[in-house]
Amino acid sequence: MIAIRGILCPVDFSKNSEVAVDYALAFAEAHKAEILLLHVVHPLAYGAGIEGLTVDVGAQLLRDMEKSANDQIREVAAEARRRYPNVREEVVVGAPFLEIIRIARDRKTDLIVMGTHGRTGLAHMLIGSVAERVVRKAPCPVLTVKHPEHDFVMP
Repeated sequence: MIAIRGILCPVDFSKNSEVAVDYALAFAEAHKAEILLLHVVHPLAYGAGIEGLTVDVGAQLLRDMEKSANDQIREVAAEARRRYPNVREEVVVGAPFLEIIRIARDRKTDLIVMGTHGRTGLAHMLIGSVAERVVRKAPCPVLTVKHPEHDFVMP
């Protein structure tokens, strides 16, 4: 049997990551594993509401983003602990897919469970897919979870 002792669950506070947390909790309960809920604050922010356009953020804005992320991740973790007690949370700053991979490697994670937005076409080309990059580079298996309300769209 495969031993799953540590599960990394990156969250971006979207509906998709809520579904991924549910999956991570189910795996953790079944394997008596620890879950690390991780949010990565990207030092670049989307500017002027145009998806994919990035601008450098100032130091104060970055601190505000980190504080907001810490507040949100604590709420997600508290909710998760109502179902399963062995849940930790962490916020880091960096490029999301790089930080997810680094933490998975450093913590010797056995499984990554993460949501995917399922972008296709131009949106996928402009923004890319964090989940896709993690799947390609992760040091362990990755379970990607799509929100069940999204319809399949033929690429």
